Amino acid sequence: MGFGQLALICAVALLGPLLSVPRALRLPVVVGELAVGVVLGSTGLRVLSAADPTFAFLAECGFALVMFVAGSHVPVRDPLLLRGIRKGLARALLVALIALAVGTLLAHVFDTPHSLLYAVLLTSSSASVVMPVLGPGPFTRRSVVEVLPQVAVADAACIVLLPLALDPRHAARAAVGAVVVGAAAAAAWWLLRWAHTTGRQRAVHRLSEERELAIELRLLLAVLFGLAGLAVALHVSVLLAGFGLGLAVAAVGEPRRVAKQLFAVTEGLFAPIFFVWLGASLDLRDLAHHPSGVVLGLALGLGAVVVHGAMVLTGQPWPLAVATSAQLGVPVAAATLGTPQGLLRPGEDAAMLLGALVTIAATALVSTRLGSPARDRPPRS
Repeated sequence: MGFGQLALICAVALLGPLLSVPRALRLPVVVGELAVGVVLGSTGLRVLSAADPTFAFLAECGFALVMFVAGSHVPVRDPLLLRGIRKGLARALLVALIALAVGTLLAHVFDTPHSLLYAVLLTSSSASVVMPVLGPGPFTRRSVVEVLPQVAVADAACIVLLPLALDPRHAARAAVGAVVVGAAAAAAWWLLRWAHTTGRQRAVHRLSEERELAIELRLLLAVLFGLAGLAVALHVSVLLAGFGLGLAVAAVGEPRRVAKQLFAVTEGLFAPIFFVWLGASLDLRDLAHHPSGVVLGLALGLGAVVVHGAMVLTGQPWPLAVATSAQLGVPVAAATLGTPQGLLRPGEDAAMLLGALVTIAATALVSTRLGSPARDRPPRS
């Protein structure tokens, strides 16, 4: 991979933002980036090779950063989480139980050993998709307040459980690695909290801002890639390193300036590289040879909508119930982890991404019924 290919990736990745501009579509930026990868990769023109070691390494760096940003967006410190946490957690657990049954059924119908993986996919939600659809806060309606913990728990739990569900044979090794990486992320949280409470973080922030040194960004990137290196050494995914550090930063509070810097580094370069690489690694021709993959993708997407939509029986408004089915990070992570390791059947990775797109489309359809109603009628104490 040379500068020419890197320039090509950055240029064509602009399709993602362009597709997200029309408000009627509400398409996530990654949809366009994945599409570009599909066209230029294994499925289409084969201009980009996902097997290129430099391309793959930069994509893995992007994967860690994408998961870090996803973790930092979980509203850990939002007091609204406590208001709706009981009902939100109950709904998240109920969704998981229904998803387990539906996942087992899908694995039986499509004759695959991935019942647990399908259950995780069906249970998952994406705070990075759901929260923008709800619109800017503050949120006051009780039903919306209860969605926050439901989405946050589903997002975090499914990302942690994904490696175990994807490869149950090495679940013990993955569990040990996950615990070690989680402990390292917890240590990072303690250090960040110590720096914040002692005033050292503010001092470093002032110095960095006055002299334009980007010290905080450099430190966070060093810790992130250090955790990613630890994860790779322990044979677990870098997604745990990125997401764990993101949660740690969210729990302490991320300065706006650092958040903007990380957004620029991630969304401006590494995230497009990752999603274009992911699209390039998919061979959708497999779906032509395995039409059941298309059916599986539709079943996973519609199944997620039905599983989450079942929460209307608990009194949750149906637009919100459908919106919580939106998934992105978990299917992307499953395809990213499963394909190189040969854990997925031909076309199964594309099927999971197709299922994610179905849930995003369903969320976009109900998005007009969300937004401003989320901010009226204050919840009862």
